[in-house]
Amino acid sequence: MVSEGAAVSGARTAPERAEVALASLMATPPTPDRLRRLLEQALVFAGVSFAGVYTPGDDPTQLCLAESAGLPRTLYGLRDCYPATGTFPVAEAHRTGRPRWLGPAELATCPDARRTPSPEFSLAALPLGPAGGGCLLAVGEHPGGFGTDDRACLELIARAVAVPAPPAAGDTGELPEDAFSLAMDTGRVEVGEAILRLFGIGRDSFDGRVETLLGRAVPEDLPALMSVVEADHMSIGDRELEFRILQPNGRPRWLRLRGRLQPGGEGRPARLVGTVADASTLRTGVTDVARVQRLAAALATAGTVKDVGQAVVAALREPLQADRIALAELENDRLVVTVLDPPEPEAWPEVWRSEWRTEWPDAPVRAMPTLAAALREGRARIWPAGSPLEPALAEVGPGGLAVLPLPAGGRMAGACLIGWDRPHEFAPDERALLTACAGLTGQALLRAHAFDAEHELVGMLQRTLLPRRLPRLPGAVAVARYLPTTAGLEVGGDWYDVIPLADNHVALVIGDVQGHNAGAATLMGQMRTALRAYAAEGHTPDVVVAHANRLLLDMETDLFATCAYVDVDMEQGTAWCVRAGHVQPVLRHPDGTAEIVQAEGGPPLGVLPQADFPMTPLRLLPGTVLALTTDGLVESPGTDLDAGMDRLARELAAADPAHLGLVADALLTGAHRGDDVALLLMRYDGMAVRPLRESWTVWRVPEAVRHARRFTRRTLRSWGVSPDTLDTALLVVSELVTNALVHTGGPVRLDMSLVNHRLRLAVADSSPRSPVKPASIGWEATGGRGILLVEAVSEAWGTVPVSGGKQVWADLVPDG
Repeated sequence: MVSEGAAVSGARTAPERAEVALASLMATPPTPDRLRRLLEQALVFAGVSFAGVYTPGDDPTQLCLAESAGLPRTLYGLRDCYPATGTFPVAEAHRTGRPRWLGPAELATCPDARRTPSPEFSLAALPLGPAGGGCLLAVGEHPGGFGTDDRACLELIARAVAVPAPPAAGDTGELPEDAFSLAMDTGRVEVGEAILRLFGIGRDSFDGRVETLLGRAVPEDLPALMSVVEADHMSIGDRELEFRILQPNGRPRWLRLRGRLQPGGEGRPARLVGTVADASTLRTGVTDVARVQRLAAALATAGTVKDVGQAVVAALREPLQADRIALAELENDRLVVTVLDPPEPEAWPEVWRSEWRTEWPDAPVRAMPTLAAALREGRARIWPAGSPLEPALAEVGPGGLAVLPLPAGGRMAGACLIGWDRPHEFAPDERALLTACAGLTGQALLRAHAFDAEHELVGMLQRTLLPRRLPRLPGAVAVARYLPTTAGLEVGGDWYDVIPLADNHVALVIGDVQGHNAGAATLMGQMRTALRAYAAEGHTPDVVVAHANRLLLDMETDLFATCAYVDVDMEQGTAWCVRAGHVQPVLRHPDGTAEIVQAEGGPPLGVLPQADFPMTPLRLLPGTVLALTTDGLVESPGTDLDAGMDRLARELAAADPAHLGLVADALLTGAHRGDDVALLLMRYDGMAVRPLRESWTVWRVPEAVRHARRFTRRTLRSWGVSPDTLDTALLVVSELVTNALVHTGGPVRLDMSLVNHRLRLAVADSSPRSPVKPASIGWEATGGRGILLVEAVSEAWGTVPVSGGKQVWADLVPDG
């Protein structure tokens, strides 16, 4: 149906044209698709959006949908079956033999019809012959109810419809060459010889499994094809789809599937029966049902607003032979265009180009009052060539223009404009097609907006939780890369961290929290913080990971996490590796060989309360590269983990470790983006100047402080420390050791190190309490001056937690 202003050609009325078309159709030899073609006449001549035939099946108490045409029945809340004794118009027309005509007002009072989502629809139920023979059901966009001509056309179609006989339970006759019969419970399929020839499969080599046929489909078409052959996504009625298969020569071939789902009975499974034909030379005749199904399948996988627009362009522009399509979102009083096809500014009106600000135009709705009116009404409008429109719209479609408001969530989400340069003859049923496409697109836009907002929020959360930059390491260089998944543009729980520790140790951490959502990203931040805190306390790697495991269990979350933790001693070139369900590290040795480390591992974090996490020693020579990654880099649906790890090792061996950032970028090239990818690389160069270190266990004896002073004096003299610095060091050692012996219990250890002319004196004890510097000390006080003395003579001092206790340290800078 065209809008006001569209020219009406021909002198015949709609019923007269319908009668001629039906007579011509009935004069042809019977074909399996005759019933569907009869129903399509209701779309053309009565302007309905859905037409279906309900007939008694194996169970006479139920009226089941045998055939349908037009939009999916689910858009109008219609069922596959209705009780024959029920109150729905289908059952009443079947029982009484009298038609039922319901406008929006009558539908509002019909309990079984309240599932219809819009008050602007009308419903007609016409008996097929005498009472008890089934009925024809039609739903149309008729706010005032079906008019006289529409009713006459539907009555003609109801008289022409031949009720299909239900399939016999024991029918085991030979299938026609182009037919198939698929059992929905087992996936076993019977196919004719012509179908096997189309798929390039011999009868002797065909195993009867539907997966064998689906395996020949082009991957991009498989989701739409699965939506037809999976029972969970189907309803009774006609199904039509075009898809591509790959021929033995590698070229695609277009096939057309037509079928319907037959409900099962006692002892019989539901079956999908139909035909498959070569569509390579018939593609211009794609039906509206196939177009809507193809668009619905594409929008089901569209994750962003831009993806939605691209799916609409791909589904409509070529089939409608349109010259341009614009998809725009309505934001306040402006129409923000997100997708233009073609994208060149010169292809669009001058007012749009004047508003061109960034990548897409920002067109004012006030400059296009016709468009504004269409958005207010919320109905698809079509203007043929020569219609008087404002320039902003007339230049979009001088040969014809269609404006599709996009409803979603009770409001208008935007609009889709389709324009033709040459005069376009609008088919009578084109409005129904465009209305269906608009509804699907509006809902997809609403989902994409919500997805984009969640993705941006989670992405910002994850960027905040990951390290902003890696620290500079003594004797090593580290780089990291993170790639979020592009499958749905979700953000997951992959993380990495580089943690500087005491005594020139560095912890390298990489992990992966199960899932791709805000919960996974939040848990990732919690686990990264926990591991950093446990590592800073001075625990060994196995204890750090065990603590994180207990913490995750205490959170009572359903998620788990994998982790690899490597503690590297930069002075000695050694490391300890702990794995918790994570992929193995990879080492590139200085000679250019790569090794997948066979580190013994424990279970993922958050799985077992009592779990062991064994440590594996590693040896790092100068020039060694350590690679830690998540499974997104080495595992994909088409590649198993072992093959991915072998590929990573080969690529790492072939890389030049002198430019570690380029190595990381090269390893990520071609990464499968179906999962998050985190990569952490460290090149160990060795420390240019190794610190001098000595330690002394302070025994709790009366002469303990004197022994500590004597050890300090002997050590610092051997290091060549000046006498003045030696005296200061002895004072600091006396105060720190005395405080530890007096105020704590358990063992006490004195550590000294000299690196780059900086002397560090540290005393560790088993008490977690840090020393408190007094605010003031009176002359009569007998203690409390020790920390003040340490602060006065030291360059710096502080305290850090160490394995359940603490370490108090002070730095001195020797003279000369």
